[in-house]
Amino acid sequence: MPALERYACESRAPVIRQLDAAAINRIAAGEVVERPASAVKELVENALDAGARLIEIAYAEGGMALVQVTDDGHGMAPDDLPLALARHATSKIDGGDLTAIRSFGFRGEALAALGAVGRLRLASRRAGGEGAAIEMAGGEEGPLRPAGLPAGTVVEIRDLFFATPARLKFLRSVRAEAQAIVDVVRRLALAAPATGFVLRDLGGGGDRVVLRAEAERGPDALARRVRRLLGAEFADHALAVAVEREGIAVAGLAGLPAQARGAAVQQFVTVNGRPVRDRLLLAALRAGYGDLVPRDRHPAAALALALDPGRVDVNVHPAKAEVRFREPGLVRALVVGALGHALAAHGQRGAGALGRAALAALRPAAPAGGGWGWGHARPPTPSQAALALARAAQAPGLAEAAPPPPAPPPPAPGPLEGPLGRARAQVFATYIVAEAEAGLVIVDAHAAHERLVYEGLKRALAGGGIARQALLIPEIVACGAAEAGRLAEHADDLAALGLVIEPFGPGAVAVRAVPALIGAGSVAGLLADILDEIADLGASARLRDRLDALLARMACHGSVRAGRILRPEEMDALLREMEATPASASCNHGRPTAVTLTRADLERLFQRR
Repeated sequence: MPALERYACESRAPVIRQLDAAAINRIAAGEVVERPASAVKELVENALDAGARLIEIAYAEGGMALVQVTDDGHGMAPDDLPLALARHATSKIDGGDLTAIRSFGFRGEALAALGAVGRLRLASRRAGGEGAAIEMAGGEEGPLRPAGLPAGTVVEIRDLFFATPARLKFLRSVRAEAQAIVDVVRRLALAAPATGFVLRDLGGGGDRVVLRAEAERGPDALARRVRRLLGAEFADHALAVAVEREGIAVAGLAGLPAQARGAAVQQFVTVNGRPVRDRLLLAALRAGYGDLVPRDRHPAAALALALDPGRVDVNVHPAKAEVRFREPGLVRALVVGALGHALAAHGQRGAGALGRAALAALRPAAPAGGGWGWGHARPPTPSQAALALARAAQAPGLAEAAPPPPAPPPPAPGPLEGPLGRARAQVFATYIVAEAEAGLVIVDAHAAHERLVYEGLKRALAGGGIARQALLIPEIVACGAAEAGRLAEHADDLAALGLVIEPFGPGAVAVRAVPALIGAGSVAGLLADILDEIADLGASARLRDRLDALLARMACHGSVRAGRILRPEEMDALLREMEATPASASCNHGRPTAVTLTRADLERLFQRR
């Protein structure tokens, strides 16, 4: 008998049964407690909700053997401990209004879930009251016992997932799980600078302090916490962000484009003090940097959003890592605008941020190694007409690629002008060496001029509008009824960028014009990308990105080439235009255009101090 027929004969009608409390808790724990770091997150958030001013976290074997969180919060009375272990028992909300949540926790699931999959001990005491402790293992609750401890709460979990051993097979190495705990504590510590944190690793019978952050007070508390947790290099050169509009505030620190990382490991965003990894906010963070950072690099930032709790829904994700905004477009525009404003005002600060790395590269004892590792995706090749537009946008005095003279005349002496100073020499027919008040400035002439040409092209494009190329025969793209409706909703925005579409029957659109700079190409592929982004973020920047990529390519073709000898007045003209261009600290591909070595840096390099 075939297997399917045999199964059909042997199958029985399913029986509906009520699961017992232990099974329910283990199922719920699968959503709440994914790994040891999840347990740490839930317990630390409970401590913050309890008003703790100092939270101590300890773990062993990556949290699989032990997780312990001790706080000095307001604690609990003995009679409250058994209730705290029950599912959906919480002091955070009364269940009447889920649109005004002001605490980290509100579901009352964490302790019950942890006690269902591990061996949990909860001890607590209120100031002036008696202490008590209760244990729970595999969902089985023990008796309430007296306990001596200071005011506050201690939660200890041993043998996490002993009741669900299959989950242990999906955990990573001890080192990886320990690193996940460190990352969680760092994010929570950045979200709550007024609370002190101590993280200890008790593995192997030792007691090693992994992270320590003292409580910070005052208006610059976040900046001091960032310095302690993310390092002085980031804090010293990061840009302050502070914008408020229509009742929504964005504040924090944004790293320079030159500080971008190979992975999104230094992106910290909070909403009303809650650390989140929300797609809309992370996309807005990336969009705020625009073309200052290559697509394979990730900007570093620590941003805090504050708004009325009724305008954001935090009850949309099991781990509360994502949120939903009532006005997502306003939030995205505010983040993008705040970052863009801060980056436009930073000028050449990126040059000084690379001084320490430059010193390390110049020291004789420094080991040989690879370069910066900057990369970028290759944008489309521009037409000859587009290159002519790029040449027209070049800086005065640099438009003609004159043959190099036999030997450049010495630079004229004079006062130091502007932050980038006066050009003193050109080396390797590529780099301009300038003397400034801040120190010695080294400029990559091609990278700098590429950015200047690119910004000129963008200004010309914005001033004259996006030229359209009408298609002799409209291209019909079948995309489905829902997708065609989404495109129709954004038709005006797309038309402003040169892409003209119209409905064409059910589930299709007719493309009647495309941006002239891009040309027809793969219209169907472009629309598919736009639809994906609209579905993911509620809007699309793909067409704008394609245009920017083409302008960047045009600027690369139309800028000063490495190997060309520049006259002193040309070098000084380039420095002055860099000072007048807000985004000139990096080229179109995100590479730095200038590096500054201060006098103190040079004296350290030559061991004069």
